[in-house]
Amino acid sequence: MNRREFNKLLTVASLGSPLFLRSSSKGSESKSVTDDLIHRNERPTMTYCKLGRTNYMSSKLVFGAGAALREGKSVRLLERSFEAGINHYDTGFEDSYKGSEESLAPFLARHKQEIWVASKAALRIENKPGEAVTLDQIKSAAKSWVINLDKSLKNLKTDYIDAYYLMMLNNPEIVQREELYNTFLEAKSAGKVGFFGLSTHENAEKVLEAAIATGWYDIVTPGITPAGWYDWNTKELAKDTPKLTELKPLFKKAKQAGIGLVGMKTARYIAPMDSLGKGDPNAFDPIYDDAFTRADLNPYQRAIVFVLEHGLDVVVSDMQNFEHLEDNIVACANSHKYFG
Repeated sequence: MNRREFNKLLTVASLGSPLFLRSSSKGSESKSVTDDLIHRNERPTMTYCKLGRTNYMSSKLVFGAGAALREGKSVRLLERSFEAGINHYDTGFEDSYKGSEESLAPFLARHKQEIWVASKAALRIENKPGEAVTLDQIKSAAKSWVINLDKSLKNLKTDYIDAYYLMMLNNPEIVQREELYNTFLEAKSAGKVGFFGLSTHENAEKVLEAAIATGWYDIVTPGITPAGWYDWNTKELAKDTPKLTELKPLFKKAKQAGIGLVGMKTARYIAPMDSLGKGDPNAFDPIYDDAFTRADLNPYQRAIVFVLEHGLDVVVSDMQNFEHLEDNIVACANSHKYFG
């Protein structure tokens, strides 16, 4: 399916035919009548994947609402994304993504029973990977995280969110501190949040290994590209990173532990320089074989497809215009066609 075919299909789907809606599940515990998976807003313009132990059938493309909706930008894309079958929206706390949660709130109110929403907040512990973390630091971080969770719920105008993450983790010791997990469990018991996750784009391999070892984390969102780990701090590929194909055993281990894997920053490295990339859209080509390089995909679609077909469950993308959104939808809906 190319963009022209996608738009034709989307036009038909928008007429409201029940043929284009696989299920109409309601509520955070909604399930289809035929299985134990949670189905929401599934349409033929998108493909779906079980997100770890959450049992949620997430669209392969996650709408990155953090940067996209900062200060109200790109709100116009939300309904279009929903019509195309996106059912997973990822935002972030106001200190990193000013206004994003508030911008998502009206859309969430209209579609609360039909989508999955995750947000996240940084712990703001000032230390480096491998440095010891004091008990006072962890207690303070846990307290601030749950305060931020409450603020996120207020910003989103809801009393419950599907998942809430620890944001920008780089220290495996922090990942494994029970104080943070117990704080999440208290929030879950209070009915505020369903699942626990983390995001990481520095020291990501060690962070993921630590998350696997705990058995606590439902979702991990690493910075990852076809060439390996991506470090957002340096805007470079992580030093000495293995290639993505070499990380497949680690991803398999994460999935066996019940973790859903959400790839982020998948194509940032090859983006234009004014988008904090290197301005070289062909930088990943040496990773691909000749047949895939010749596939009818642009460089950004190619990166998304490769990541989805080599270990990640879904990808989250910051999309700023309709063309970008539609290109990503086409890539995610068809990724399975490019590899056996």
